[in-house]
Amino acid sequence: MLETIAALLLLFGAVPEPTPAPSGFVRVAEPVIYYEVAGPKGSDETSGAGAPVVLIHGGQMDRRMWDPQFESWSRKFRVVRYDVRGYGRSPTPTLPYSDVDDLLAVLDALAIPKAHLVGLSLGGRIAIDFTLAHPDRVASLVAVAAGMSGFDFSAGNWPQQMRAAQERGGEAAAGLWLEDPYMVPAMEHADLAPRIRELVLDNARVWLQNPLLPRRLTPPAAKRLAEIRVPTLVVVGDRDVPDMQKVADQLAAEVKGARKVVVPGAGHIVSLEKPQEFDRAVLGFLAEHPAR
Repeated sequence: MLETIAALLLLFGAVPEPTPAPSGFVRVAEPVIYYEVAGPKGSDETSGAGAPVVLIHGGQMDRRMWDPQFESWSRKFRVVRYDVRGYGRSPTPTLPYSDVDDLLAVLDALAIPKAHLVGLSLGGRIAIDFTLAHPDRVASLVAVAAGMSGFDFSAGNWPQQMRAAQERGGEAAAGLWLEDPYMVPAMEHADLAPRIRELVLDNARVWLQNPLLPRRLTPPAAKRLAEIRVPTLVVVGDRDVPDMQKVADQLAAEVKGARKVVVPGAGHIVSLEKPQEFDRAVLGFLAEHPAR
């Protein structure tokens, strides 16, 4: 209830723009994007301490999927995580919008001139698109089991899941998603499965969103990867679905200097399934590329 009131107040200008704070709302077209920040402000250019790192969550989940990294990484970095429009505490869109513009609004509101971007799946697609649209705002790119605009993805079980959403509601589609090959490896972890189920069901409303509202990058990333010039790390689990393996291969092949890390035993949700291996790979990469 409080977040709804805050969103309405921001929308109608009854309170000032949010200032950088541990959490809050960033004004966008309608009406806000929810974010959280942890860690030191101000970057040491030599060690990278305090450098901004933005974590962008995967589809059907929200910012909380980064719980294992958010607190621990904040001991060194200024870590930002936010709910992509329509997920978590960010309201459902009813007007056309751009995920790239939303991320830019978050960086501007927090006075971050340049950040390391770490995105998984949907978040990876957003991070890649943002890097192409605003290369001067990106210190490095970490694409984890990444989506890619313009890639020819297989239909998979998507038609059945969308039919379930239309006929029986978002929770029915979310239940099918939890049984999808994308999710099976993660759901095999008895200690992890309840948390993933909670996140996916909490975001069941995304299955009912209008798919025509997002404005896409033009030309799409799949045709422009050679334009990326920032340090890039590609992470994928060896149990992820074939499409994700192909995207990872294309990124590694076409982004100049990109490094690819394959995490053994991990499926699509690498950061939750294998957090220690994931942290080792990403933190090692970030240490080599302090923000400047």
